[in-house]
Amino acid sequence: MTPTKPQPEQPELRLTRTDAYRDSYANSVQVKMSVWDFQLIFGTMQQDAPDHVNLVNFQGVYLSPQQAKALWNVLGHNLAQYEQTFGKLALEPQVQIPGGPIN
Repeated sequence: MTPTKPQPEQPELRLTRTDAYRDSYANSVQVKMSVWDFQLIFGTMQQDAPDHVNLVNFQGVYLSPQQAKALWNVLGHNLAQYEQTFGKLALEPQVQIPGGPIN
């Protein structure tokens, strides 16, 4: 029987925020991808008239493919918990613009 190696202790995680940190609300996110990364573009969308939707983008965030997949896993887990607690979510119709759908 081989002895088991002791597991290394996990380092303490310390979260900090820079002076530039801001919380924002987005009801729109566009996703663009390349071989190297994913770009999430956050914005707010509102319909001012029956035939006009105004979309204002305010932040783009680039993620490595590995971080994008980790985010997908975390969001999936959290959405499953949310729906278990509050009920199934239904998505609104998507707006199609050149470059892809906006959710």
